[in-house]
Amino acid sequence: MAASPVPQIEALRHSHELLRAAVEPLDASQLEQRSYDTEWSIAQVLSHLGSQAEIFGLFLDAGLDGREPPGPDAFPPIWDRWNAKSPREQADDALRADQATLERFESLDDDQRASLRMNLFGRNVDAAGLAGMRLGEHAVHTWDVRVALDPAATVAQDAVALLVGGLGQLAARSGKPDGQQRKIRVTTTDPDRTFILETTPDGVTVTAADDEGTPELGLSELTLPAEAFLRLVYGRLDDDQPGTGNAGVEIGELRPLFPGF
Repeated sequence: MAASPVPQIEALRHSHELLRAAVEPLDASQLEQRSYDTEWSIAQVLSHLGSQAEIFGLFLDAGLDGREPPGPDAFPPIWDRWNAKSPREQADDALRADQATLERFESLDDDQRASLRMNLFGRNVDAAGLAGMRLGEHAVHTWDVRVALDPAATVAQDAVALLVGGLGQLAARSGKPDGQQRKIRVTTTDPDRTFILETTPDGVTVTAADDEGTPELGLSELTLPAEAFLRLVYGRLDDDQPGTGNAGVEIGELRPLFPGF
C-alpha cells in the first residue's frame, strides 16, 4: 500500500507560506542581496524554486498519465526562461508557480495518490516520494532565503521531521569523501533519532541506527538538533551552529564531507 503524501503536501504548504511571508515585503534591492548560497541572490533562489515548480508539474503530469517523466534535456529551456526574468519577475512569478504546483499536489484525489508511480532519477517514487522530493528542495531553499533576512531562521520543523529519515540517500549522492576513515554515532533531538555516519576513502554513508540493539562501543559521538544535522548533510551548517560531541568530532571536520548544492 502506498504511503499517504498528505504529511509532505501539508509541509509543502507551510513552507510555501513561510516563503511568501519572507518574500512579498522585499523591494528590488533586497531581492538582489545575497542568499545563504554565496553564488545566488535571493531572486535567483526564487528563480530556481519557480523553475522547479514548473518541472515538478511536468513530473506530476507524467505520473498521472502513466508516461515516462521528462529527462534532463527538457530542463535547460525552462531554466533559461527563468534566468532571463528581472529579479522582481523572478520573485513574483516564483510565488505564483509554486502556488500552482502546490495546488496540484493538494488536488490529487485518493485514486491518484494511490496510483501515481514513476521512475525518477533512478528511484521508483510514488505520490509521497514525489512530494517529498519537492519538499526537500523547497524547505532548504526557503531557508536559504529566510536566513539571509533573519540569521536566527531555521528549517521548518515539520519538514525536518519528514526529511531527516532520508538523509542517507542524500549523503550517498552528494557526500564527498576526504580519504579519512570515521565511524560516528550521531544522536539528534527534535525528533530523536540515531544514525551512524561513516566515511571511507570511497564514500560517505548515513545509516539509521534506531532499534539496532546493543550500541556499538568505541564510536565517536556527536549530538545535535535534527534540524542542524539536516543542514549539515545539505551543506548548510556553519561552524558556530549548535552541537556537542566528544572523541574529537567537530562540525568543522564534517562540513567538507557535505559540499551542498
